[in-house]
Amino acid sequence: MIELSHISKSFGRQEVLRDISLSVKTGEVVVILGPSGSGKTTLLRCVNYLEKPFGGTIAVGDFRLDCSQAKRGDILKLRRKTAMVFQQYNLFRHKTALENVMEALLVVKRMPAAEARARSAALLDKVGLGDKLNEYPSRLSGGQQQRVGIARALALEPEVILFDEPTSALDPERVGEVLEVIRDIAREGITMIVVTHEMGFARDVANRVVFMDGGVIVEEGTPDDVFQRPREERTRQFLRRITPQANWVI
Repeated sequence: MIELSHISKSFGRQEVLRDISLSVKTGEVVVILGPSGSGKTTLLRCVNYLEKPFGGTIAVGDFRLDCSQAKRGDILKLRRKTAMVFQQYNLFRHKTALENVMEALLVVKRMPAAEARARSAALLDKVGLGDKLNEYPSRLSGGQQQRVGIARALALEPEVILFDEPTSALDPERVGEVLEVIRDIAREGITMIVVTHEMGFARDVANRVVFMDGGVIVEEGTPDDVFQRPREERTRQFLRRITPQANWVI
């Protein structure tokens, strides 16, 4: 269970998030949609404190963090419960695929090297990279690098995985392979929050869709609710631009 309560964030005078509250149930897949600048990525980064909210609380499982008085130890506890998959992969260029996945197990979990190696190899095989263990990022396609990033996130066994537009930096031909891996993870019941522009993926995988604009949640509901029966005119405007063929039941 993830509970965000009254999360706010500004950059200078620009208010990016305005009193956001959102709950995600254990095992639920929540997809966040919205135009550029709507605050969706900032919200995701606030969940594991890559961005510091100005106020509110963040709860993951049985741990609750008061953002107004968060200490370093509290932030580390929060981050141990979350893992993030970034747009730009963020792999260590001087480490192999296997070593990239092992790193967190060795440093964060202090796992013995042999155990970390075996677990990392199994996870890379799980995401379809069992034959790429010793390849460096420069020898991998964008889709393969992103799958290494997903294996790295899975390695820490987090309570929630956060995906920040995981296919936005990929060649169109590589998008499908990454989305299929995320679909497989979703089928296992892992809690996920996904920021994406992939409408088909959102329809197929999400339990709930959240539409953001202007730093607030405009609308949320099941994929059918949001895509077929949007209540808010701003949601309909957004969907009309990205899916011109959309038909709604009002």
